Amino acid sequence: MASNPRMTTASALISVALALAVTGCGSTASSGSSSPTPTPTQTSTPTPSPTAAAPGNPAAARTQVEQDWVKFFSPKTSLADKTTLLENGQQLQQLVQSFANDPRVGQVEASVQNVQFTSPTGATVTYTLSLKGTPVLPNASGTSVLQNNVWKVSDKSLCSLIALDTSAPKAPGC
Repeated sequence: MASNPRMTTASALISVALALAVTGCGSTASSGSSSPTPTPTQTSTPTPSPTAAAPGNPAAARTQVEQDWVKFFSPKTSLADKTTLLENGQQLQQLVQSFANDPRVGQVEASVQNVQFTSPTGATVTYTLSLKGTPVLPNASGTSVLQNNVWKVSDKSLCSLIALDTSAPKAPGC
């Protein structure tokens, strides 16, 4: 049976993302009894539904969420900026630094297809990760949160990406 090139590319992206996130972070011993870690979900593009649970200015919030996701995964974004774009970024600075410092990150970008607010302080984000311009994790689902009046990529979303590599040690903070 021939291998699926899209799956091979997706596996490469996941491996790169995971290697980037855990490089230099040290490792933690596994007790073998940890609970399962959620992973990004492959979904079809969701149909927006009206909801009363939205921020005061949904259009401005949607724009900020979209910009933050693109900027967080951009190789041009500084470590300091990546830290401010991630929920609890200061506590996860070592994780963000490992992710940002690997030269392979320069090949990964994100685009946002949809933002659906689940509350005035939370949103589900449908995004695609691309490797060298080729979508390898299309229509993935993540979340954004409003923290200190700023919309941020949720730490759960980054940890879910890292958790895709089951052979990697658990990343600190995840």
